[in-house]
Amino acid sequence: MKIRKVTVGIKNIETALDDFVQTGMAVQEGIALKSEKGVYFTSIDAFRKALTPKRLALLKTIKEKKPSSLRQLALISDRNIKNVSMDIKFLEQAGLLEMDEASESDRKTTPRVNYDKILFEIPV
Repeated sequence: MKIRKVTVGIKNIETALDDFVQTGMAVQEGIALKSEKGVYFTSIDAFRKALTPKRLALLKTIKEKKPSSLRQLALISDRNIKNVSMDIKFLEQAGLLEMDEASESDRKTTPRVNYDKILFEIPV
């Protein structure tokens, strides 16, 4: 099985803005860019607030159990659907999972985790 990874790291705001400016200049000049995927936080404290033990448990449950809906995920996790839904929205916004949109007939959305490992990078 091919291992897919997502990188999670710390970048201060100045570094993130510098990266953004460099990317914009390269695009303007027609320079090919190396694709870099990852999720970056401004501090370790922001990372801790984002990836709580309950949210990490949801990611693992989604990866292993492949629930077909948020309701099923809440049942499997033995958690309130409202709290699961809030955590899933946050994880989706952070880029740590994807939601397969449902058809109008069944109104279910299916969470997906498309990686096997989370790599954490801390600049020194």
